[in-house]
Amino acid sequence: MADRRIVHVDMDAFFAAIEQRDNPALRGRPVIVGADPKGGRGRGVVSTCSYEARRFGVRSAMPISEAWRRCPQGVYLPPDFERYDAASKAIRAAFYEFTPDIEQVSIDEAYLDITRSAHLFGGPLETCRRIKARVKELTRLTCSLGLAPTKLAAKIASDLKKPDGLVVVEPEQLVAFLAPLDISRIGGLGPKTAAVLREKGINTIGELAACDIVRLAFLGQNAAYLKLLATGVDDRAVAEEAGVKSVSNEITFETDTADAGEIKASLLALADKVSSRLREDGLKGRTVTLKIRLQGFETYTRARTLTVSTNYADVIGREILALYADFQKGGKRVRLLGVRVSGLMPAGEKESLFEDEGDARREKAHQAIDAIREKFGQASIYRAGGKKEI
Repeated sequence: MADRRIVHVDMDAFFAAIEQRDNPALRGRPVIVGADPKGGRGRGVVSTCSYEARRFGVRSAMPISEAWRRCPQGVYLPPDFERYDAASKAIRAAFYEFTPDIEQVSIDEAYLDITRSAHLFGGPLETCRRIKARVKELTRLTCSLGLAPTKLAAKIASDLKKPDGLVVVEPEQLVAFLAPLDISRIGGLGPKTAAVLREKGINTIGELAACDIVRLAFLGQNAAYLKLLATGVDDRAVAEEAGVKSVSNEITFETDTADAGEIKASLLALADKVSSRLREDGLKGRTVTLKIRLQGFETYTRARTLTVSTNYADVIGREILALYADFQKGGKRVRLLGVRVSGLMPAGEKESLFEDEGDARREKAHQAIDAIREKFGQASIYRAGGKKEI
């Protein structure tokens, strides 16, 4: 493991940086990409924001109303995912010029294993410099890199000198690098677990590493794993994820709602949209998940795994409505709803030797709907009980 050279690449304020790149008038100004703030009464959250906006305390995933309160003079823009995706693809192509071992974590973040290829570019440090230069050449965007023997250390390092940073952790420095850092730096260690660790006097990664495993019994099966990470032992490989893992859609209501009709219509519309996207991508899935956020931002998920995979809107809608009916809201209103289908496989792959007659009729109906939407647009036809657009 000590011989590995892992790079974590994190694009700097990616969405906002693209907006500033494409519109010079936005450079140097606080740019917030996300939901419409509506003068501080908006719903939804911040997708990302420029470093100028961060000086006002604005952060990703912050409620857009709070962002407006902190920075009313900001430039608020809706996301343009087509442009962002085009930039992401160009960046990914640049990575392949340096190594075939790439793990794309998100649209603006990736791990690269340059262990086998760094010698071709003048060594690990020079390879990192070239990666940064190539990304900037292709996209006119900056990125921050962390170079380390492990994925955990590389990710932490990439975050230390943003924007446009490069932090190197040599193998012999690994344990000393991790030791003084706060335990919240460990990916996968959530705030609740961190709070319990702090109550026990464990605040840094070094303190966690030195802790007796018996004292960490409350962490359950994660105890040994987290302790290993804290001691610098992290043998996770940079692994290319195969294909899309899930398809989902969400809606944030203008005002928190308890209207049963509006909630049902929204869930059916979301199910319809997820179904349409699955069919466009030639996929079907077995696990249907409901996401629900209540007033006060309490967020829950409920899931159900089907016996046979599906991409049919009526099946997804039926399961989602059942999950919602079983959910106890405690009298609270609903702020956000989401529908996700995961456990994906190719739509043409058979799971049973016997084709249900109802499924055959369903498929014909869905094919007719697909054809109408392809010719006249997504909003040209929608299902009874659902919203026309969402």
